[in-house]
Amino acid sequence: MQDSPGTDARLALDLALTVRHDGAGGVADDLAGPDKLTAWVRARPDTVPDAGHYTADTAALAEVRELRAAVRALFAHAVRPGAPSPADAGRLMPVPQAVERLNTAAARTATVPVLCWDPAADPVLHRRPVHGAGDLTAALAQAAVAFLAGPDRRRLRACHAPRCVRYFLKDHPRQEWCGPSCGNRARVARHHERHRAAGPAGSG
Repeated sequence: MQDSPGTDARLALDLALTVRHDGAGGVADDLAGPDKLTAWVRARPDTVPDAGHYTADTAALAEVRELRAAVRALFAHAVRPGAPSPADAGRLMPVPQAVERLNTAAARTATVPVLCWDPAADPVLHRRPVHGAGDLTAALAQAAVAFLAGPDRRRLRACHAPRCVRYFLKDHPRQEWCGPSCGNRARVARHHERHRAAGPAGSG
């Protein structure tokens, strides 16, 4: 069993996972409007600077969604030679463009490292904006950069269970799916596929 992902990995994954299966054969976007982005940020006070005071507007929403496209393109690159998430397979941003977008966003707010150490836990590194006011896009980009340049990246996989479009961090060597429900769906699909391939009983 691997260690739990760090703060940067968790935030980068959370951003990527705002694209998800809608339960009906399509893809849903959890950042479909400024109100959705506001709720998403405020639900992450431990990982997003000034989350409790954040209110998104249309410009911020566009920036975050553009950054998410870059992050998902780089996730797809990171899981090679495995296939990317089916949500992205036909419309991936070129890697150099994705890297440039990520770096440009990350540079918008200078940050300083801050050590947080609860006596009952391991020390954790957080980053805070130098001038106090957080820039959401920069914070998300910096988390993605730290994740992609760190050891957790090697555990990144795309889940290819039926209808799933998620990325996940592989926790143990035999893990194929992002969670038990996807593993169940994949096993059922394989079972049906084997029976279709075998044909009707007694044929031949």
